Amino acid sequence: MLSSPNSRMGSKAKKRVVLPTRPAPPTVEQILEDVRGATAQDPIFTAPAPEDPSGACRKAEEPEAEQELLYQQSRAYVATNDRLRLASDGLRQKCEDLQQAGQELEQDIIQVTQASLPAPETSAVS
Repeated sequence: MLSSPNSRMGSKAKKRVVLPTRPAPPTVEQILEDVRGATAQDPIFTAPAPEDPSGACRKAEEPEAEQELLYQQSRAYVATNDRLRLASDGLRQKCEDLQQAGQELEQDIIQVTQASLPAPETSAVS
């Protein structure tokens, strides 16, 4: 049997692209070495400053507030991660339940079709 063009396209779409692993982030020493080796014309030194000077002042004036904000964000992240993990477990269980129900349904269909088929006739020899 020849495969249709649509089935070939579907199989290609299912292939996953394997991305290369990310490189390790630079160490503090590597960052410091890079900054020390930069020239005065380096874009990091010539780029315009951000337009929000109040944000920089606020961080300098209220480090406790910034730490509290980061703490609350971290707590929210952990709570969301926990909810996602529970939802994933629930979905996995529901998927297994549906697969089991599908198998039971297939068995019931087989039993119904076998019961509705006429019994084979036996020939009587006289």
